[in-house]
Amino acid sequence: MNQHLFIFSTPSPSVMPLENQPAQILARQGYHLVGCAAVKPCLWLNRAMRGGDQCYKHHFYGISSHRCVQMTPTLECNHLCLHCWRPIDEPAPASEPLEPGPLLDGILLGQKKFLSGYGGAKTTDPARLAEARQPKHVALSLMGEPTLYPYLAELLDLIRRRGMTSFLVSNGTNPDVLEGLRPTQLYMSLNAPDEELYRRVCRPSRDLWPRILQSLEVLGEHRCRSVVRLTVARGLNLERPADWARIIAQGEPDFVEVKAYMHLGRSRDRLSREAMPCHEEILQFSRELGEALGYDLQADVPLSRVALLSSRRVNRLLSEEDLFRM
Repeated sequence: MNQHLFIFSTPSPSVMPLENQPAQILARQGYHLVGCAAVKPCLWLNRAMRGGDQCYKHHFYGISSHRCVQMTPTLECNHLCLHCWRPIDEPAPASEPLEPGPLLDGILLGQKKFLSGYGGAKTTDPARLAEARQPKHVALSLMGEPTLYPYLAELLDLIRRRGMTSFLVSNGTNPDVLEGLRPTQLYMSLNAPDEELYRRVCRPSRDLWPRILQSLEVLGEHRCRSVVRLTVARGLNLERPADWARIIAQGEPDFVEVKAYMHLGRSRDRLSREAMPCHEEILQFSRELGEALGYDLQADVPLSRVALLSSRRVNRLLSEEDLFRM
């Protein structure tokens, strides 16, 4: 195994080897590549660094956007979801997976480089910049399917030992992997209430629906906080809340997030702007889903068009220190 730390920059197209063109595309889009992994600052980090509002994870769970590292341990994915705005149509850069230590070191170095640009800006909040230099949270949600990374359990353990919390987002296609993991909070993205619609929305590489059902069972037995996350689009899967409730109930998640499809990035080639629900539609669907599921509508963030349903089994608003102790 190659244990060297690979951090890609953006070389000139004239010297870029053909096999590295996917890396060049991602680097131009702001991804900092570390072998098969990547880190990229989100728009909410930028707003938070300027003293502005923070993302829904702050409003729902108390996570500070400027102290959050958004990354992925792998760029590979076995779904090609219609609503995904990431560059999933491009082949992932070929690289051997790094072990957790070099990978996390490279990710944190990339985050540090991003933050260096805020040091001389008059609009930067100095207190938040100081805090941002000591990240407290890692969101494994950037791109790709994290359970395809062979050392995911060890990576999550390393994140914890370094004093940071972790939110892991998975599409549920590898239940055997999920069963052995313990992030601070486990998200399972569920994009359809049945197999037929799942195949249409997620466009899986092969028959993966039975694995989705197995992952819901794993979710119900998990030792960490759990979330089922729905990304819904008008005319596609923003319908049949009772059917959604029946399948979500199999996982007995602590929370359910209902997020509107946003007409951004590569998804614009697959879905029209009319597929993007307004926040009122999200709230109405969430109320109907909550009623069928027996969950309460706990919070919503209109700017992000997202709503949170809670089972009331756990406290949704915890300090980062409380999350770390879980």
